[in-house]
Formats: sequence, C-alpha cells, structure tokens
Amino acid sequence: MAKLDADLNGARDGGDRAARWPSLSSAAGEPKRPAQPQLTQSKSVSETVNGSHLYTIKGYSLSKGMGPGKYISSDTFTVGGYQWAIYFYPDGKNPEDGALYVSVFIALASDGTDVRALFELTLLDQSGKEKHKVHSHFDRALESGPYTLKYKGSMWGYKRFFRRSALETSDYIKDDCLAMRCTVGVVRTRMEAPWQFSVPVPPSDMGQCLGKLLETGLGSDVVFKVGDESFRAHKLILAARSPVFRAQFFGLIGDPNIGSVAVEDVDPPVFKAMLQYIYSDLLPDAGEVGESPSMRTSTILVQHLLAAADRYGLDRLKLLCEEKLCREITPDTVAATLALAEQHQCALLKSICLKYAAVPANLGAVMQTEGFGYLEETCPSLLSDLLETIAVVDDDPSQMPLKRGGSSVEGLDLADGVDSTGRRLRRRL
Repeated sequence: MAKLDADLNGARDGGDRAARWPSLSSAAGEPKRPAQPQLTQSKSVSETVNGSHLYTIKGYSLSKGMGPGKYISSDTFTVGGYQWAIYFYPDGKNPEDGALYVSVFIALASDGTDVRALFELTLLDQSGKEKHKVHSHFDRALESGPYTLKYKGSMWGYKRFFRRSALETSDYIKDDCLAMRCTVGVVRTRMEAPWQFSVPVPPSDMGQCLGKLLETGLGSDVVFKVGDESFRAHKLILAARSPVFRAQFFGLIGDPNIGSVAVEDVDPPVFKAMLQYIYSDLLPDAGEVGESPSMRTSTILVQHLLAAADRYGLDRLKLLCEEKLCREITPDTVAATLALAEQHQCALLKSICLKYAAVPANLGAVMQTEGFGYLEETCPSLLSDLLETIAVVDDDPSQMPLKRGGSSVEGLDLADGVDSTGRRLRRRL
C-alpha cells in the first residue's frame, strides 16, 4: 500500500519534476531550431497530340474553273478529340489574286472554342526525289506559339499556297493527281504529381477463361443439336447474355431442366460462332469456326451471324457484324447485305449500302450481280430507296459562303451554303 501511495504521489507531481529537468539541448546551451516547412511541388506539362491525314485529289484538272472562293474538301479526320478537314481552292481563295494561286487551309470541323494547335501542310513530290514542299507551324512554335482557333469553322492555311502555273508544271502533279499530307498537333496541358505509384494490373482474362469452359464443356448442362453437330453449353451463362435464352430456360414458360435443344434454320458454324461470342465477348474469325460449304467466305458467315444475333437478342454482336460488313462491302456483296439490313432493321448498315451502291463508279457493277436481281424480285421498296439515294449523291452540297478575315487563317461558317442559283443549303461535315 505504501508503494502504491508513493507511485500516485509521483504521478501527481510528475509534471513539476519534468519542468525542473532541463532538456539536453538546453543544458548544452544550443538554441532550438525552427521546424523545416513542408515542401510541396507540382509540374505542368504542355504537349501536343499529333495526327496526320493524307488527302489525294484525283482529276486535278477537272477541279479548275470553279472560281475564286470555291473549294473541294477532304473527309473529316479526328485529332486530339476534334474533327478537322482540308480545304483546297483550285482557283484561289481571294478573287483579287485572279486565280494565279491555289489556296489550302485546315479547318476545325467540330464544335470547340479556343482550340490551340500547331499545323503542317506538305505537298508531296511524286517524282520519287522526296523534294516535298512543307509549310510548317511546328517550326515556329517557340517564336509565335500555337495558333488559337476560336470556333467551329476557324481555319489556318495559305491564300497563296502555290502559284498555279508553277504547280501544274512541277513534280507535285502526276497523272492529273495531287497529294498532300496535313499534320495537326492539338495542345494539351496536364498536371504531373511528383510521385506516381502504381501497381501493374494484367488485362482481364475472363473471356479466355469462359472460352475454355465452352471448349472443354466442363460443367455444361445443355446440349444444342444443330444440323449434324452438337454443342455443349451452360444455361446460366447463356441466360445472362441473351434475353431469348433467359426466357427459354428461366422464363414463365421456360424449362430450367431441359437438357437438349434442337436448333432449326441456323448452320452449325454460325451457331458455334455465336456461342464463342457469348462466352468471350469477341467476334470470332471465320477460321475459328471451321469450314462449311455454305460459308464460302467470311462475309457470308458474318451475314448469317448477324441474323442469328438478331434472333437471340445479342445487340452488341449484331453491331459488330454490321461494322464488319461495312468494311467488307463490294459490288458483289452489297445487294445481299442491303437486303439483310432491311430484314433485320439495321438502319445505319442499310444507309451505308445504299450510298455505296449509288456511287456512279459502283452502280454499274452492282446492277450486274445476282444479288441485285434478287432485290428487283423481292424488295422493290429498296430500289426506290436506291433511286432516292442516287439523287442525293448527284446533288453537290460543297459550295458555301466565306467569312473574310484579316489574317491567313480565316473563319468559315460550316453550317450554311449556297447553290449555283443562290439558294441556301444546310451542310453537315
């Protein structure tokens, strides 16, 4: 008890004792040093996101005589999250130049304000000597900084890009063809932290794992009979991916205990490809599903796969098939693809097929195919749509008014235009 009282007393006056005990630094007579302030830092990094577009003008001589201020344009291309287009004026941009020069400009073709960018225009030497004519804004970046495009339609370029008489006798034109490369560097600014820690994470392999499950049939609980072939699968995976399978196995009138399903009107390679997509979320190659007499080409397989995707409610697979068919359109396949798009309500694919077939260079070849004869017999409404599309293709919407400015880069209103009679037109890039 005596020891406990002594400890309590010591605790009560411990503060006084501590106050009476000098620190080592005080005893040595050294002054206390102030705490160092915390140092923070950051870094602002400005860089360009670069992209190039090759624009070829075939039939250059036929573009002459349009008149000053009239232009032909490239397709739009995307750099740094913005769309751009190249504008070529065969007779020059300014009437006062008397068509002595050709003009070339790069225009901001999408919505944006105060877009800062660097530009480069290169007229390509087609003689093989590599003596290209380069007008570069990149070389002057430190002198004047990037150019700021205030709004959609703002342009950078040259009113007097090249004297036309010199151009037409130069190596820049070959077989009445002119080619130029445009490079755009959109300025982006980002903040860098002084320390960046990261843990590397491998990409997901879920599709590969599920694909192995399909390949081995491990744990499968349903067999599909498709023609002369059988495919083992898993009801839960199918139901999670397809509303049709979900209703078939687990719906109000579905049978979760069914062990075998006969599939009609679908070829085995097509059904196999559909299953591979369901398990992997990837569009399989034609070689992965085996050869079949009815699947002579990749296009035919994808056409049938699109129909199967529509049948089983696989919307993403349907879009993947549409995208692949768009890239594989030829005069021989466009009619069948057009009929397929009409049958399965693929509006965008239908529009692309109509525009492809309506191009004069393609129309004659398309009309000679068996697929076109099939359209004439079974889908007369599509022929009416094709005639309407041909009328639109024949109409030239490229003539548009200009806003004059005080510098070499001038604003252009990309929304409105006028035709040869002075009527206003609406144009979309």
